[in-house]
Amino acid sequence: MTERPLAESAEAIRRAVAPNGENGVPLGMLPLHHARSGRITAVTFGETEMSWAALEASANRRARMLAGLGVAQGDLITVALPNGLDFYETTFALWKLGATPNVVSSKLPDHELGEIVTLVDPRLVLGPDPSRLPGRQVLPAGTPIDPSLSAEGLPEVIAPYWKAMTSGGSTGRPKVIVDHAPGLFDPGAPALMQQVGDVILNPGPLYHNAPFIGAHWGLFAGGHVIEMGRFDAGEALRALSRHKVQWVNLVPTMMNRIWRLPLEERQAADLSNLRVMFHMAASCPAWLKEAWIAWLGPERVFELYGGTERQGATVISGVEWLERKGSVGRVQAGSSVRVLRDDGSPCDPGEVGEIYFLPDAGRNATYHYIGAEAKIAGDWESLGDLGHLDSDGYLYISDRRTDLIVSGGANIYPAEVEAALEAHPEVRSAVVIGRPHEDLGQQVHAIIERSPGATVTEEALLRFVADRLVRYKTPRSLEFVDHPLRDDAGKVRRVAYRRDPSAASDPKADRR
Repeated sequence: MTERPLAESAEAIRRAVAPNGENGVPLGMLPLHHARSGRITAVTFGETEMSWAALEASANRRARMLAGLGVAQGDLITVALPNGLDFYETTFALWKLGATPNVVSSKLPDHELGEIVTLVDPRLVLGPDPSRLPGRQVLPAGTPIDPSLSAEGLPEVIAPYWKAMTSGGSTGRPKVIVDHAPGLFDPGAPALMQQVGDVILNPGPLYHNAPFIGAHWGLFAGGHVIEMGRFDAGEALRALSRHKVQWVNLVPTMMNRIWRLPLEERQAADLSNLRVMFHMAASCPAWLKEAWIAWLGPERVFELYGGTERQGATVISGVEWLERKGSVGRVQAGSSVRVLRDDGSPCDPGEVGEIYFLPDAGRNATYHYIGAEAKIAGDWESLGDLGHLDSDGYLYISDRRTDLIVSGGANIYPAEVEAALEAHPEVRSAVVIGRPHEDLGQQVHAIIERSPGATVTEEALLRFVADRLVRYKTPRSLEFVDHPLRDDAGKVRRVAYRRDPSAASDPKADRR
């Protein structure tokens, strides 16, 4: 077991593990709190600015409309809305009633939406057309709010669970992760190195955990959220500069697309106000991280590794990373980490095994699943990732166990191969999977999304990676596609590609 005392500079990071603080205010009361504190703008979306006073009034009216449909304290409410002002009004309206938002993509196909709703059995579904969910109470997006409903404040109510995020995981079956933190937050103690009143850019889909918490925790601390709606590399860079953004969370896909912008466009952006750039949710190639550290400076780049389940988290600064390239940091106070062999025994430093966390408060202290069971070793829980610890307790991620390719008896980690492919300037994204092979068991197959206007060929790309990968890790087959391989949060459903080889060439394939 590796334990780490909390670094003095990491107090704000610790709140990723325990974000609610001792002086928590009910989440539904925070808009009024910040409006009374004299804060002006809560959310900017496009050319529209929503003040804290307007958010308070709109959320109160929306809460009364939802209460009229039976929503009450303790209810789970499935929210399938796109990023936008209505999304933020809805989350605060639900918290005003003490309900828990179960957030899903507004673009889910009927089958998956139906599976999740059956699993959760919510009091109400917000967003879809009611015809998609017969027999369920559904309020479609855009339903007007009766202007006669009062905008006055509501009684204080605390949601027993502040959020319930949905994940497909590696199995392709939906599961819901119910966060055990109640609907409270100390507005004077920001999380994730945010500061009170920060200007925060949200470039990611709010149905993913990292964008959801980054944007909402920023609002809880009186911040001003610049909501993009949908990520665009050029617009993200312009927003960082134009709005003097101080905190942003990106995923490596976004980092890569911003980095691929013309040099003159990047140099023209004023990022002097940007204090913290976090990245998380996916593996970041070393070359890309080095590029961003060189651009922003190591003191502004941070990485977090952990799950929505909050059993534990590691954090590393750019300064530390330059000394231990490839690491995702040391475990933060509030939990412990172990790396175990298949027989449950601890791995030696440098030995790859499965990563397990345990909160100080004990197993099941931070969350529970709906529709899944955790993989455990005693009380320790795994997120399914492989990696190793060094002798100083720094964690290194290899890959997900379910993504591991075993070819001719050798273990091949797709993330390593993808990083080598994506280093090519004409590769926008790469996904690597194992395909059945009569002799080797599996062979490495790469699916490539080229950059617009790119002309790189299979032969040229294989020559490029030959200097970066040993021969047995080099893809034995390649295919090029002209559609995104990852979603806006950098996620890829690799299981869909393994299950259906045609999925790579079908832009409508399920890549949730």
